[in-house]
Amino acid sequence: MKETQTTIPPAPGLNEEEIVQYLKDHPDFLQKNPEACDLLIPPAHAQGRGIADFQTYMIERLKADKQEFEKNTKEFIENARSNMNNQQRVHKSVLCLLEATSFEDFIQTITMDISSILDVDISVLVVESNGREIPHVHQNGIRVVPEGTIDRWMKGKNVLLQEDISGIEAIYGGGATLVRSQILLRVDISLDTPPAIIAFGSRDPHLFHEGQATDQICFLARVIERCFRIWLNI
Repeated sequence: MKETQTTIPPAPGLNEEEIVQYLKDHPDFLQKNPEACDLLIPPAHAQGRGIADFQTYMIERLKADKQEFEKNTKEFIENARSNMNNQQRVHKSVLCLLEATSFEDFIQTITMDISSILDVDISVLVVESNGREIPHVHQNGIRVVPEGTIDRWMKGKNVLLQEDISGIEAIYGGGATLVRSQILLRVDISLDTPPAIIAFGSRDPHLFHEGQATDQICFLARVIERCFRIWLNI
């Protein structure tokens, strides 16, 4: 007796029209199944009117993503280097303040040495006059302004950054024409001393600008406050 082999018919498959119709009915298919993109072979060239060159699109998208990644990476590295450089300058400034051997030397460090270290064009200590004697008020680098002036300038802020400005003569004196951007830092020495600020000015109109990080320069201001209290025996 001859054996007969039973052939199992293959399972019915989907035809192209059914696949296309399914994708039309489920436009979010690739969004839910992104791994499917790796299984597809896009056309290498345009196949005629109405057919997109998907492979070229993918390549261009990868190039754009690569360029954006390189740009962001470059900006991140530059910002990191800038922050590190600024931190080193602030640390050096603090050491110079601590090395001052007299009050006059301390004031000179603020108004001359620190500006060189921080690579700004001018630094000034501005103190309000309240009718009482201010030690060494006639020393170079210290400016005296009428009572209430600092609050008017600072507008309730402890730090004020300004770009593309004209320097204020009351702050910088003859150097005001040089200043195009500045940072003003309030210095709270004690309740018994008049309001004061430290001003750093630059000829670069965009060196200081709104939104700039100020943590490090504010730390320097806090160090100056404490050094003042030591020298003035407060």
